[in-house]
Amino acid sequence: MNLLLGLVLVSHLYTAHYENVLGTSLELKVSAVSQQASDQAEKAVLGEISRLSKILSAYDPNSEFSRWMRTRNTAVPVSPELYEVLGLFDAWRLRTSGAVDASAEVITRVWKKAAARGSLPAASELDSAIGQVRQQHWTLDPGNRTATHLDDAPLMLNSFAKSYIIRHAAEAALATGGVSGIVVNIGGDLVVAGDWQEPVLVSDPRADAENDQPVCRLAISDRAIATSGNYRRGELIAGHWYSHIVDPRTGQPADGILSATVVAPDATDAGALATAFNVMTAEESQQLAATLPGVDYLILTRDGRRLESAGWNRLETHGNDGAAPGNFELLVNLEINLQKEGFAKRPYVAVWIEDEDHAPVRTIAIWHGSDRYLPELKSWYLKYRGLYTEDKNFNASITSATRSAGKYSVKWDGLDDHGNPVKPGKYILKIEAAREHGTYQLMRQEIVCDDTPKKIDLAGNVEIASASLDYRKK
Repeated sequence: MNLLLGLVLVSHLYTAHYENVLGTSLELKVSAVSQQASDQAEKAVLGEISRLSKILSAYDPNSEFSRWMRTRNTAVPVSPELYEVLGLFDAWRLRTSGAVDASAEVITRVWKKAAARGSLPAASELDSAIGQVRQQHWTLDPGNRTATHLDDAPLMLNSFAKSYIIRHAAEAALATGGVSGIVVNIGGDLVVAGDWQEPVLVSDPRADAENDQPVCRLAISDRAIATSGNYRRGELIAGHWYSHIVDPRTGQPADGILSATVVAPDATDAGALATAFNVMTAEESQQLAATLPGVDYLILTRDGRRLESAGWNRLETHGNDGAAPGNFELLVNLEINLQKEGFAKRPYVAVWIEDEDHAPVRTIAIWHGSDRYLPELKSWYLKYRGLYTEDKNFNASITSATRSAGKYSVKWDGLDDHGNPVKPGKYILKIEAAREHGTYQLMRQEIVCDDTPKKIDLAGNVEIASASLDYRKK
């Protein structure tokens, strides 16, 4: 009798973090039977992201899309992926009455030029840009799978190409052996696939730190989620902030919506709708979503409204949001050194507070990969080795508007690990960064918590390019 027939293979969760992935960060979670199976899934994810980037990227002059953009009025045979994405843009342009349009880049460039000179765009500039947007930019021939590029309007596939890539990366991971579930999160847009349920925190667009209280907590299984908003990227002109998301129909930056989060069975639907819901009125968005089965959303408007789909509350869970607020807050900004090219694994990073006697007070953030290397954060691990498995906020994924690669902000809210406000006095901030059997860095900064606001810049090191502290009363 073969004893192996009765062997039950147990899956474990493996994690990995990368920077410089599609201009932002990648968080990967794999439920697999072994480290080897997880490694194969991770390799498949990175390989698929790289493959599709070489097809769809508008930033790579050698990508298939960039080469096609240099053609004019010629039916060019294109890959199935590029053909599919161009077809999806046609469909979403029609479905949203022009709110999603690859040629929105025409208008984006007008606003960037205006910001560079410090004045608003002229009406003539916007009228000209809108005229370009309204043109037909390509035609598709399904019989021959060709695409004909028709004009010189700049095009970007940003609206949902990232979500499209995430979906294919997740599928590639599940196709490897020994993997039962996968979470691929690139810059706040993610796919949860296979036999796995993922806790997801929806970022507050009015907050300024990664670990601020979320607007809600979700439990996501076998679905995609995307968030788009105007709170991280845009242009400052004459003291006024203008969103990077523009309405291709009017030439104006989107202003009425703070953020839109969409959960959908398909990742491209989630990505396209999250963008569209920032451009369309809330009422138009609700009407569109009602025509799409399986789509749920949360829209936060600038005038303070919170609009949810009928099924949104079925996705929500409840967290520990009832802690008494502290009297002050400390914002910690840090930037991780990035290599110039290619995907780069992020170092393990811990950010925490100790009192003046070096007793642990509060872990603010802990970012890590494989658990077996967690002890590389030797100073944090000595005092906090069990905490990160107990606090679900450390393990949850975050959906938010996309931020730049390597740049993070986390906040200490003046509470200790038990949710109690700390007393005024001297404390020590520590930022620890370590590689798997590689570099090790530990930054320390004393700070007096009293009634005096203060800002402190910290010298960088081989892993942390720069860090700064902003202490302020609430």
